[in-house]
Amino acid sequence: MGSFMNLFLAAFLPLFVAINIPGILPLYIGMTEAMERHLRRTLLVRALTAAFVLAVLMLFAGDIIFRTLGITLNDLRVGGGIILLVIAVSDLAFGDIKKRRGQINGEKREIMQDESDLPVVPLGIPLIIGPGAITTILVTQNAYGYPATLLSIAINMLLVFVAFSFGPAIMSRLGPSASKAIGKVASLFLAAIAVAMIRAGIVGMLAG
Repeated sequence: MGSFMNLFLAAFLPLFVAINIPGILPLYIGMTEAMERHLRRTLLVRALTAAFVLAVLMLFAGDIIFRTLGITLNDLRVGGGIILLVIAVSDLAFGDIKKRRGQINGEKREIMQDESDLPVVPLGIPLIIGPGAITTILVTQNAYGYPATLLSIAINMLLVFVAFSFGPAIMSRLGPSASKAIGKVASLFLAAIAVAMIRAGIVGMLAG
């Protein structure tokens, strides 16, 4: 039992760092600050489900999938970075217009439709489970085995759920102006993360 706990901790810590809950929590708050609480919870569950499924898939079939499709982690970095960049630029440039349009119509239906894919992209993938987390999963599986790595994935997903469930409630106490400012700053950081992912992927390709 003691040896398994050591293996679990060795697999858990790198994945915890790779997911970086403190870093992605403000992004989540910024993307969902205009949503009702029940809708935010539904989206969070769907995002975590998508992230968990991808993590488990990479754990058991990652090497096979990459070889079959002829892709690398650098390809994943560039593709994920482009998606994040488009979403960030769209929110920075048109986010307020979307929200005002919803307010004029007296409903949030249009906003909800525009953000219907939010749970999967970019929240679940690649923010929660991205290239860094996928790399960590593949490495820890080879080093510490399937059971320890699978448990580390499950515990990390639970921690994300707890942090994302209580984080927005705490931030809402700051008021709408602060929430709006946080949303814009989060979108700016999201764009920076996207550029960093693209840069890392291109550098990796050139180095390879």
